[in-house]
Amino acid sequence: MPETDVLFYCDADGSAPVLEWLDELRRKDRRAFKKCEAAIELLAMRGYELRRPLADLLENGIYELRARVGRVNYRILYFFHGRNIAVLAHGLTKERAIPPTDLNQAIERKRQFEANPDKHTYRE
Repeated sequence: MPETDVLFYCDADGSAPVLEWLDELRRKDRRAFKKCEAAIELLAMRGYELRRPLADLLENGIYELRARVGRVNYRILYFFHGRNIAVLAHGLTKERAIPPTDLNQAIERKRQFEANPDKHTYRE
């Protein structure tokens, strides 16, 4: 499978929620940040072929990218756009199940991105 382009979802105000979450994680827990960064790199290399335990389909086309440090679980919710584009939509720290509010946020971001990909693609 060809490499997958990994994009960051961007809100209408220009902010990228997953980038902001990763920046905060880098400041708080460098080891967790490195694990999440490695997971994103694997997503870029494997795309749709990435499976459990590193990734899993949740619902409505939303997947979770998984990283763990000790007993803390880190998740990046993402979706695919076309064959070779993965869009990182939401980052969170979880204990058990992903809270419905976080999942719904990712679903809404997917809907917004699909309606206007140019407007919701983060560019530096």
